[in-house]
Amino acid sequence: MPAFLLNRPWLLAFLLGALSVLAMPPVHAVPVLLATIPGFLWLLGRAPGWRRAAWWGFGFGFGFHVAGLYWITHSLFTDVGRWWWLVPVAAPGIALPMAAFSVIPALAAWWLPPGWRRWLGFGAAWVAAEMLRGILFTGFPWNLLGTVWAFHALPLQPASVIGVHGLSLLTVLLAGLPVLRSRAAWAGGIAVLALWMGFGAWRLAEPLPPDHAVRLVLVQGNVAQDTKWDPARRMPIFQRYLELSAEGARAQAAAHPGQPILVIWPETASPFLLAQDAEAMRLAGAALPPEALLLAGTVRAEWGSDGRLQALFNSLVALDPTGRAVGLFDKAHLVPFGEYMPLGGILPIRMVTGGVDFSAGPGPEVLHLPGGLPSPGPLICYEVIFPARVVGEERPAWLLNVTNDAWFGISAGPYQHLAAARLRAVEEGLPMVRAAQTGVSAIFDATGRERARLGLGASGLLMAELPAALAPTLFARCGLWLPLGFLVLFLVFSVPWRRSPSGESG
Repeated sequence: MPAFLLNRPWLLAFLLGALSVLAMPPVHAVPVLLATIPGFLWLLGRAPGWRRAAWWGFGFGFGFHVAGLYWITHSLFTDVGRWWWLVPVAAPGIALPMAAFSVIPALAAWWLPPGWRRWLGFGAAWVAAEMLRGILFTGFPWNLLGTVWAFHALPLQPASVIGVHGLSLLTVLLAGLPVLRSRAAWAGGIAVLALWMGFGAWRLAEPLPPDHAVRLVLVQGNVAQDTKWDPARRMPIFQRYLELSAEGARAQAAAHPGQPILVIWPETASPFLLAQDAEAMRLAGAALPPEALLLAGTVRAEWGSDGRLQALFNSLVALDPTGRAVGLFDKAHLVPFGEYMPLGGILPIRMVTGGVDFSAGPGPEVLHLPGGLPSPGPLICYEVIFPARVVGEERPAWLLNVTNDAWFGISAGPYQHLAAARLRAVEEGLPMVRAAQTGVSAIFDATGRERARLGLGASGLLMAELPAALAPTLFARCGLWLPLGFLVLFLVFSVPWRRSPSGESG
C-alpha cells in the first residue's frame, strides 16, 4: 500500500469504494471485491475512534456512489444551456446522501472485535444499510451489491429465496474472507460458493412451463432525448414507431398465423398525448393487424371543467386495432427531481421537464387485457429497481418494464437498470419483458435466462414468444422478511454478549 494513501485514510476509503464499482454492471469484475472489502475492513480496524470510522465509511460510500452514478450527469446535457452549473455537482450531490448509509456498516465494523465477529457484523450491517436505502425518502435501491452477479442467470437463482439483499449478504461475506486469515474460512467459503452454484444449476435444469402462444414485438425507436419533444420532430418520431410496429406485427402474423400479438412501445414513446389524441390513436391502431394489441408508453393529462390542466401522468395505454383504448396504467413510484420536486416546491429550482409535477398512480397492479390475453404487471422506468415492491395483491402473468434510458446515453446506467430488471424476474418467478426507448431492450424468462436482446443505441425490433410464469417463489411469498431475518440473526451472533473479567469481549 503506498505510504501516500496510508497517510490519507479518507482518500484511501474513497478509492476503495470507487474501485468496488468495477464489480457492478456492465463490467462485472466481481473478484475486485476480494481486495476492496477486506481493504475497507482493515482500514476501519485502524480507526482511533467512532467519528473517524464514520468519516471513513462515508468516504467509501461517496466513492462507490460517485463512480456508480456518474451517468446521471448525462441527463443534464439535454438542456445544458440551462443546467450547465449542475454538471460538475450532479453526481456528487446525489452520492452525498447515499454515502451516509455506508456509515452504518463502518460503525458496526469499528465497534465489533476483530475476527469473525467484525466480518459477520459488517456483512449484516451492510445489507441493513442497503435495505434502509431502498425505503427511506421514497427509496433508491440502485446498485445493490447482489447485482454484481447479473451477468448470467446461474448465480442469480438464490434470489428466488433470499432476494437481491440475500445475494448482497453472501457477496460481502465471501469478499471479506481474507480478513479471517484462516484456511478453514476459505474452505467454508468455497463450499458455500459451490452450494450456491449447485442450487443455480439445479433450478435452471428444472423444466419450465410451455411459453404462451403470444407473440411479442418490442419497438426500440432510439430517439435522442434532446430531440424527443421538438415540435418539428414529433411526427417523424411517431411515424418511425408506426412503421416499425407495422413491420414487426406483419412479420409475426405471417410467421405465426392466428396467434395474438402484443406490440410494445417504451416509456413516453408517443410524442403526443396518445390516450387523448383521437387521430394519433387511429393511426396507431391502423398499424396493427386484427390479432394485435399495442401497449404504448405515453404522457397522459387530465383537465378540469374550466379547461385548465389538473394532473399529468406517466402512463401505459393499451390500444386495439380500431384505435380504442382498452387498458390504462399510471406510474405510481415517481422519480424525485425528474418527475416531481420534493419538499412541496420549497426548493428554489424547477428541474422537472415542462415545469409541471407528475401525479402518482395507485401502485403495483395488473393491466387486464381483452380476449383472455396474459395480463402484465407494468413497471414504468425505475419502478423495476425496488425488490418485493413490483407485484401488488394480484399476481400478474408477466412483468413489463417500459423505460426511457435515453437520458443516460451510452453509459453504465442502462446496464445497471437492466440488471435490476433481471433480478426482479428471478425473485418473483415471472418473465420480464423490457422495452427501452434506447437500449437495452430484453426478454427474460421466469428464471432470469435471457431470451432476446436489442443493444444499447440500436433502433429496431425485438421479437419473441412470451415466456410463462413459474409458481410464486419463496421470495415472492415472503418478501424482505427472509433476508431481514438472516441479517438480524447474523447481527445477534456477531455481538459480544459477555465480557471477560479483564473487561475484554468474551
